[in-house]
Amino acid sequence: MTIESLPTFTKPARQRWESIPANIRQRLLSNVWCGQCRHETTITNFSGAIKGGDLLLVGKCAECHSDVARVIESS
Repeated sequence: MTIESLPTFTKPARQRWESIPANIRQRLLSNVWCGQCRHETTITNFSGAIKGGDLLLVGKCAECHSDVARVIESS
């Protein structure tokens, strides 16, 4: 069993992330495309920052540990 680190966010990214309902956040984390596995996966060990007005999550694929990212567009 591995212990994952808590996500590291910039302050604006944390505010944006926490404004999203918990059930939606969970769906976003479990719906990330892995180019290595070539299918949907869960992002782990991720960090967050605001890039171009959007929330960018960068982390690892839960299956193969390749780099993955998820962009959450601002509304």
